[in-house]
Amino acid sequence: MKFGAVPLTDAEGAILAHSVKVGAGRLRKGLVLDAQHLAQLAEAGLNDIVVARLEEGDLHEDEAARRLAQALVPDPKAAHLRLTDPFTGRVNLIADCEGVVVLDVPAIEAFNAIHPMITIATVPQYQQMEPGGMVATIKIISYGVAERDVEAAAQAAEAAISLAAPVMRTAGLVITDIPGGPSNEKGRRAIEDRITALGMEMAETRIVPHDLGALAEALQALDGDIALILTGSATSDIDDIAPEAVRRAGGQVDRFGMPVDPGNLLFLGSQGARPVIGLPGCARSPALNGADWVLSRVVCGIDVSGADIAAMGVGGLLKEIPSRPQPRAGRKAT
Repeated sequence: MKFGAVPLTDAEGAILAHSVKVGAGRLRKGLVLDAQHLAQLAEAGLNDIVVARLEEGDLHEDEAARRLAQALVPDPKAAHLRLTDPFTGRVNLIADCEGVVVLDVPAIEAFNAIHPMITIATVPQYQQMEPGGMVATIKIISYGVAERDVEAAAQAAEAAISLAAPVMRTAGLVITDIPGGPSNEKGRRAIEDRITALGMEMAETRIVPHDLGALAEALQALDGDIALILTGSATSDIDDIAPEAVRRAGGQVDRFGMPVDPGNLLFLGSQGARPVIGLPGCARSPALNGADWVLSRVVCGIDVSGADIAAMGVGGLLKEIPSRPQPRAGRKAT
């Protein structure tokens, strides 16, 4: 691509590099100049103009962005994404439903390494999305780019972006109650809002005493594709009441504790084929915490292993909230 100032007599068919005021109006940058535009520029007293001109083997920014978007998301319907029409070298990838973003990170890094003018910016891996949320934006920075580089980027990141939609439709919640303990209603509302944000419904909520037998019995009778437990007293050990109740109800506990703060005291297990999540006390708040990361992935059918949870520590220091100011010395994590 050639870029620079040229006489108006040589500018027809070139791309206007910078917006220019003409009379009462304005010619916007990126415009392909025709004879009428050149007449307006001459009337404005200009003799030359800064333009970009595509050379053989170049693609216009919009065509380049369109091709790259189609390579990154070859089947938008299956990927639960919508591609916007290209404009000023940009195509946005929009979530079509609730879900979790799944990225081929090495492929996207390879894409961005092909040429500085070929870029894609995404939300973080496994970001929870709502319908209409922007998952990624493809942007060609210059007005044109070599077709060979577009082809190389497309091959590097084919089908690299998708949205995993929820595979579970209902959730059951058991809250254990202790006299003088935290608000059960506040916790119920916060968790129900999380479930609704994932396009799911609450199958039922049971409130029982903070007692091993009562909790195990409630879990055995609980409806829902996923079982959630919110205890009135923080779970402090893998053999505490809530994890032990899961085992007594015929389930197992695979992981207790996570390197995300707030959210340390989460545990993850199963009851037959049904996942079970023991929620940390911070789940009573609508603020983001480690339980959100685990819940959204599990609901969307993404495997979450102990190793996956261990890897959440990088970036797992979430923002402070007024009720838990720094420093946290001498305070029990939740």
